[in-house]
Formats: sequence, C-alpha cells, structure tokens
Amino acid sequence: VQLQASGGGLVQPGGSLRVSCAASGSVSSISAMGWYRQAPGKQRELVASITIGGTTVFADSVKGRFTISRDNGKNTVYLQMNSLKAEDTAVYYCNALTALTGTRYWGQGTQVTVSS
Repeated sequence: VQLQASGGGLVQPGGSLRVSCAASGSVSSISAMGWYRQAPGKQRELVASITIGGTTVFADSVKGRFTISRDNGKNTVYLQMNSLKAEDTAVYYCNALTALTGTRYWGQGTQVTVSS
C-alpha cells in the first residue's frame, strides 16, 4: 500500500484547510484509514480515523471542528479542518491499516501551520 498525502499549508487561526490522502497498491486490504499528527517535541497522536464501513474516531481536541470522509471509488480519505487553532500546527501523516495482518502504512507528512 502506498499513500500520497496532499493539501497542507499555512492558514490563519479560525480558518479551514483540507488534506487528502490517496491510497494505491493493495487497497482492497485496507480496513481503515486516518490521520495522525506530530508537533515539534511531541509524540505522534491520532487525529481522526475512518473504517471502510464509515465508523469514525476523533481525538477529543478536534471533535466538532474536524471531519473525516472517504471516497472508496477514489481510494481517498479527506480530513476537513475547520476553526483551526495554533495548537493544530503539526506535520500530518496519513495512515492505513490492513485487517488481515494489522500492518500500518504511512504516507509522507504534510505540514499544517496555523499562524497569523
């Protein structure tokens, strides 16, 4: 499985941004996809995930502000980030989990910077 992330950038506090993650390769093996983030000096943390059935999980810090969706036809997952805060600044990593082996795949990170 290969993951290609896109859509990061610089946004002002209160603004919105959408990041995308396109999967290729053995996509039929993927059971869930999601986004993690890592801020400088901090551990990588789960932001949001979505299963192939549509079940979602969100970090408490982003509930009500972020949404995650997937287009199964395009093998793409989207993270819509609204009401962004400075503390959302981090490198965002796309992730895919395969059901059979439990293997996690990672995409390259995309920088999201929230600053005025």
